[in-house]
Amino acid sequence: FSAVWQHPYLNVFKHFKVEEWKRSTKEGDVTTFMDKTLKGTVYRIRGSIPASNYIQLPKTSTQSLGLTGHYLYLLFKPMPGKYFVVHLDVTTEDSQVVRISFSNLFKEFKSTATWLQFPFIYLVGVAPANVRWTCLMLDLHYILSMYLNRRCSHLKSIKLCSNLLVKNVYTSDLLFEPARQAKLAFHGISPMPREMAFPVPKGENWHDRYDYIRYVYEMLLFKEETWSAFRSSLVSLFCICNILHQNTSITHTCIFAPDFQISACLNSMHIHLCKHRGALLSVCRLGHLCSILSSALTLILAFVLQALWTKNSSAVVYPCHAIIITMQIETGEQRFFIGHTDKVSALAFNGNSTLLASSQMGHLSMVRLWDFQKGKCLSMFKTHVHSVSSLSLSYSGAVLCGIGKDGHGKTMVVVWNTAQVNQGGEVVVLAKAHTDVDIQTLKIAFFDDTRMVSCGRDNVRLWRVRSGALRSCPVNLGEYHSLEFTDLAFEKGHSADFVCSKSGHILEIDYKNFTIRNARRLLPSQIQHSHRREKQTFNSGPGIAINSISVSSTFCATASEDGYVRLWPLDFSAVFLEAEHEGPVSSVSISPDNLKVLCTTSTGNLGYLDVQSRGYNTLMRSHTDSVLAFSVDGLRKQMATVSQDNTIRIWDLVSMQQLYDFTASDEIPRTVAFHPAQQIFACGFSSGVVRTFSLTASDLLMEHKYHRGAVTGLTFSPDGNLMFSSCSHGTLALYNCAAQKSHVLRVLGNVVSQDAEQSPNALAFSGDGRLLAFVGPSKYTVTVMDAHSLDELLRIDVSILDLDSTSLDSALRICFAPMPVGHLLVSTSSNKLLVLDAKTGRLVREVSRVHKLSCSSLALSEDARYLLTAGDRVVKVWDYQMRFDINFQVYIGHSESVRQVAFTPDQQHVISIGDAIFLWDFLAVTSEGITQSPFLFTETSSEKLKDFTSSANEIPRQSAPLPSLASPPHLDISSIHQPGRDVPVRVFRIEPTWSILSKVVLHQCLFSLQSVLYPPAGNEGLKLKAVIGYNGNGRGNMVWNPDTGFFAYTCGCVIVVEDLHSGSQQHWLGHPEEISTLAVSHDAQVLASASGHGNGDSRCQIRIWNIQDGTCQKVIFHHETQVQAMAYSRDDRLLVTLGDYSDRTLALWNTHTYDLMSSTHILEPVHEVAFNPLSAGELACVGRGAVTFWLIEQQGADISLKVHRAAIPDMVGRVELTSLCYSTNYLLYSGTNTGQICVWDTQTNRCFMTWEADEGEIGVLLCCGNRLVSGSNTKRIRLWSVAAVQELRLKGSDARSSSVLLEHEMTLDGTIVGATFDDSLDMGIVGTTAGTLWYINWAESTSIRLISGHKNKVNEVTFSPGESHCATCGEDGSVRVWALASMELVVQFQVLNQSCQCLAWSPIPISHGGAEGQHVVAGYSDGTIRVFSISRTEMELKMHPHSVALTAIAYSGDGEIILSGGKDGLMAVSSPRTGMTIRVLIDHKGSPITVIQCTRKQYHDFGVEGGELWLAASSDRRVSVWVSAWLKDKCELIDWLSFPAPASPEAPSSLPPSLAAFCPWDNGTLVYVGFGMQKEILFYSLRQKQVVEKIPLSHFATSLSLSPAAHFLAVGFNERVLRLIDCTTRTEQDFVGHDDSVHLCRFTPSGKRLFTASYNEILVWEITST
Repeated sequence: FSAVWQHPYLNVFKHFKVEEWKRSTKEGDVTTFMDKTLKGTVYRIRGSIPASNYIQLPKTSTQSLGLTGHYLYLLFKPMPGKYFVVHLDVTTEDSQVVRISFSNLFKEFKSTATWLQFPFIYLVGVAPANVRWTCLMLDLHYILSMYLNRRCSHLKSIKLCSNLLVKNVYTSDLLFEPARQAKLAFHGISPMPREMAFPVPKGENWHDRYDYIRYVYEMLLFKEETWSAFRSSLVSLFCICNILHQNTSITHTCIFAPDFQISACLNSMHIHLCKHRGALLSVCRLGHLCSILSSALTLILAFVLQALWTKNSSAVVYPCHAIIITMQIETGEQRFFIGHTDKVSALAFNGNSTLLASSQMGHLSMVRLWDFQKGKCLSMFKTHVHSVSSLSLSYSGAVLCGIGKDGHGKTMVVVWNTAQVNQGGEVVVLAKAHTDVDIQTLKIAFFDDTRMVSCGRDNVRLWRVRSGALRSCPVNLGEYHSLEFTDLAFEKGHSADFVCSKSGHILEIDYKNFTIRNARRLLPSQIQHSHRREKQTFNSGPGIAINSISVSSTFCATASEDGYVRLWPLDFSAVFLEAEHEGPVSSVSISPDNLKVLCTTSTGNLGYLDVQSRGYNTLMRSHTDSVLAFSVDGLRKQMATVSQDNTIRIWDLVSMQQLYDFTASDEIPRTVAFHPAQQIFACGFSSGVVRTFSLTASDLLMEHKYHRGAVTGLTFSPDGNLMFSSCSHGTLALYNCAAQKSHVLRVLGNVVSQDAEQSPNALAFSGDGRLLAFVGPSKYTVTVMDAHSLDELLRIDVSILDLDSTSLDSALRICFAPMPVGHLLVSTSSNKLLVLDAKTGRLVREVSRVHKLSCSSLALSEDARYLLTAGDRVVKVWDYQMRFDINFQVYIGHSESVRQVAFTPDQQHVISIGDAIFLWDFLAVTSEGITQSPFLFTETSSEKLKDFTSSANEIPRQSAPLPSLASPPHLDISSIHQPGRDVPVRVFRIEPTWSILSKVVLHQCLFSLQSVLYPPAGNEGLKLKAVIGYNGNGRGNMVWNPDTGFFAYTCGCVIVVEDLHSGSQQHWLGHPEEISTLAVSHDAQVLASASGHGNGDSRCQIRIWNIQDGTCQKVIFHHETQVQAMAYSRDDRLLVTLGDYSDRTLALWNTHTYDLMSSTHILEPVHEVAFNPLSAGELACVGRGAVTFWLIEQQGADISLKVHRAAIPDMVGRVELTSLCYSTNYLLYSGTNTGQICVWDTQTNRCFMTWEADEGEIGVLLCCGNRLVSGSNTKRIRLWSVAAVQELRLKGSDARSSSVLLEHEMTLDGTIVGATFDDSLDMGIVGTTAGTLWYINWAESTSIRLISGHKNKVNEVTFSPGESHCATCGEDGSVRVWALASMELVVQFQVLNQSCQCLAWSPIPISHGGAEGQHVVAGYSDGTIRVFSISRTEMELKMHPHSVALTAIAYSGDGEIILSGGKDGLMAVSSPRTGMTIRVLIDHKGSPITVIQCTRKQYHDFGVEGGELWLAASSDRRVSVWVSAWLKDKCELIDWLSFPAPASPEAPSSLPPSLAAFCPWDNGTLVYVGFGMQKEILFYSLRQKQVVEKIPLSHFATSLSLSPAAHFLAVGFNERVLRLIDCTTRTEQDFVGHDDSVHLCRFTPSGKRLFTASYNEILVWEITST
């Protein structure tokens, strides 16, 4: 009753008397003024700080508005050039207050348990000058339910913050809409009340003046307006969706209009499925493979209601119209079973998947039995029932059971004997029965071929065949007798089966005793917590309809009407896994291996849930109606399709990604055409409107309304300057398309036939673009016009060409033959094909009986050798010259009429559309001098078909599909298809149709494949010259002996021994993993190094090195995880090794033999260990709150350890002791994680002194005499005078001083992880986590950088033209320039809080003066580009051409242009002189650019002018090749390569990159490597347009470089191996030394050196091969 006063709506400002400010409050600049547009008073809220300028209702936060309206309406207008914020506080039913905020300040959606922040994407950034008054409607109940799973109680408060104008706020339970009568037909939508409505002048449209934005239950926030307004201001708003098994929400941008809805996929992450007024929108992410499947809406259920697993769980079988498809889920390989003449209605397997049964719809349904492995139809028989709806095969395959209707509509059950079908025997009826009960499903028991169970409305029945009769017995259902049962499943091994119902009940039936064992019910979720939904239970209450059930030996799966698949234990105690779909789930099936669950939905989707990984894969997605027309863009390999379901979809034909989805709500798109040159397409609609769209801007360009009837023809001239359209009322229009926004030139009425059957291609163009032909003015004539003037040139009457006919023949379809043949082809209503002379109209040839019924489409190949015709649900391929007795082949597969058929522009494929869209391989292309029969679609004597119904993963795919590399066989004419013959067809899932790999001859490869190809001793092609970097993440991994000068440190898995005087390096290799710590003996003769386990070892590896000759003397193993500390005893007789927190083992080794003497497991982790220098048998280690003192006692060969644990004083607190060092005067110093140093008396093992030495964890301590060095994670290293400590130990309180003195401190660049000093602690070397080794001299107060490296991953290495310097960049945001001769750091440029992703050196000095002009350009993660001057060591220029992180950058050959590529696939062309972005290239949009490379050469042999050839590669395995003349502002794409990859990669977590480079020793060759069908390097000839060489690899490559001096290839692998390939001698050598993936290889310009990078380490190799 309390909410009745708010009905039908509530004027919030009026009710709370805002103008009085008694029940509301205002703050800051809030005024009223008269708005001219609304002709009334409005409130203006201004101010630079929204939090200080606002209107708030109610007055205080302790009060509540108590508004219960379902919807909130805000009438407001953002102020131009400003930001605004609106806060709504909503109270939930559990009294939790949730704030809902939206603003154009927010750039992305954010959510917490109590706050939802929505970006007002309509106005991202400041509001534009032409912003309009807006009515914003929010469904508060839906928002809380969707994003927080809470129930809304009431609206508590409203806060409107600057800067905006606000008219009023309303709440209501009604859904209002600006009054347009056409819109009011929708249920539940009311016209806007007069009080809420904006004023509209007479004769104008509401949507022309205002904006209306709704956020309702359809999950759409959209704007409604007329098309004229749509042209001026498109509104981009957002949908938020939670992706299955992911906890993050992502934003998805969709663009909407009232009658025509554009859903441009602007987000490159995931799929979002949403409903809009009953029409399903499928919006797929960029980079995601999608498929198309269309049919009538009711028939979608027919072919996706059932899908089966094969016995080995590796494939699924499902029907697609009249075709049965088997798909291997891992590889995507498919087989087609073709033979049915109508849509397949049911499928069934026997127990071991050797026999497949299928039935089809129709008056007398047909059943086929197939040998599944061979794809052979064993038997075909009529069932004598109508429309078999369910089939079941017994486990042995000897019995088949089916359900259908007889002629009187009664349910009929038929049982057949199929035992002899494999031996060629017939199928005979065992028994049949009529029944009055409803049967939805019937299944044969797995344990007895004669027993069956069925379920349906109000019944569950048990059936049995006995003595030739089929009898049934009902199960006593008791109180459940009135349920509508939908499915059943057997529990194998038990005498029970489960049946499910529309009411949510699941009954467990004992089919031996005909009783119910258990009854359970699926209920909606109960809201228990604010942040999650409780699992479903089976208590009382309203249930969720269950459509299907499947039971395995361990769990049960249910498919329900609420869109969930749920997995339960067999006792149904709780859901342990669930997957949500966008529509009701119609069926579910557990795989035989119990690892996957197959699902189908009522929206036409087929997918499976992986139980182990909890991932979901969609195998097939479908349209909701027939496909009407298509158009192909040959340049960009894109296809546009229009469908009866009101959608236009743009597809990438290489990867079959759906790029855009356009939806018209009230119009049907009838025909579509791509512009031949620009990224523009045109579409004609049933309303007569022709619209042109820009794919670049995802925008509507123009709208033409010159037609009154449905558009029947639409085409562009070959040069793209003209566009033509025709309609069903006979109008023909000519448009000028020279500019992007086309305009009409001429409109002719009543010239196109109004009586002819409508088709998507009523207009035909000649190959030279001069002639236009169409059927008209009557259906008996064909008119040929001049395409530029629309002057009539020829009119042909086809009705008089057949003198013997008694009826008039009319023209149906027309098609021009390619030039210079000069023919015009016309199909007629009498099923003839007329070949006419296009100039004279003379009949050249006539072909009769082209199809049984009318021919619906014609197409000729470019060489005029092959003709395609469509009709009678088949596609025919003809020899155009008609040279044979039988001049065609027939290809079946469509279950409805084929609406259009055409060759793809490259003539490699054929596309046919109708009930589905099929992509066929065209295999009749011949080589030079080889004659081949004019028949296509052949793969080892069967048709090869690629069907767009294949697959589309909702979870983003990691790879492209598998192409066929088989050469087309030469076929004899006798291989034509015979009527009635059943041909299984093998296919591959949506192949990359323009892949260069499908049409090239690959050279034989002479390389052998091994895991590692070690070079012969003495013949190594590479020699490790230098290592740049230091392991800053290790500890104690640097040693220096001041007496001998021995200096060693680790970088990755390499020990670098460096001469501090000359800088020369030695490199000790052998560790399989990164080295964690080092220890040197006191006599500096032996070095111990430890690393993690690798190379198949189960334990960590400790290597013992002879320092004199650098050889490894011994390798020992003991610790299971990492070794974190090692130490030699004073006399070097013992070595102690300490495991990390997981290993917790302390081991003692005899250094004479390095045998293990003792091993002790420690209960708590310890951090460091050290020997007492005064006693070789004493050592100590530190850990949690204590020092552990160890005493080693040895009697003969026996070793015993005595342990004393000394806790720290209570006054120190609960701390971790993290470091320690002994002094020579019975003292032990230990550092803590809180910055304290504790001093211990080693004779009494007690702590007698502590002091605060630092603010952070002390990780390093060194002591000598009265001096102590400490290093901490505050980056400080300190020198202390500790002379008072010894006196304090000896004299206690009588000591003259109890304090220590800080003598000196230095701040370095990272946490101190290692330090070594001389005996006096005057000078030493210190290592930090920044990857730097510092020389420290306390006396001189100096710190000099000895060794420097990147702290994080190295992203790029580039070289100066003269090879005097090189530059590196990394994730740490630094650009470092090195002198190549000494590998010393020269200069470093640091950008804080950014990652430097890519780098390039200017090829020539930009300014005069040699070195003065040397520059490097760097790209950063924030989208900026910075140009640095090397000589002036400063940044000269900063640009921001990208909105996302850069991934590749390069200078043009003359250094006047910077080419950059971003993570979003956009490439920018910028000037380093002006800082301006000249142009942006979007060809790779949606996939990160991986490589950009330029070469400065003339390439006239490519047919284009340009002084520079450059390429770009993207991570979706595409490479574009360009020729540019930058001074002439020319940039032309000359080649576009797409490389295929498997459908399901073995390791999809991190795919190897797609890399490409120009071959230095062959100017016309491009080298590519990346994830693909094979692990290989491909050499692609730009002149021959094909792959000319292939080098196999043992692994997928992660980096690539080509030597400019010799025919050498360097390839890095994820397996930490570097391979050098000599392309001349065909030899390969592998080199180890990296501790991570070799992600970067770069030869120097001279080719004398090779730089490789592995995470943050850089290895410099010298080329030794000549």
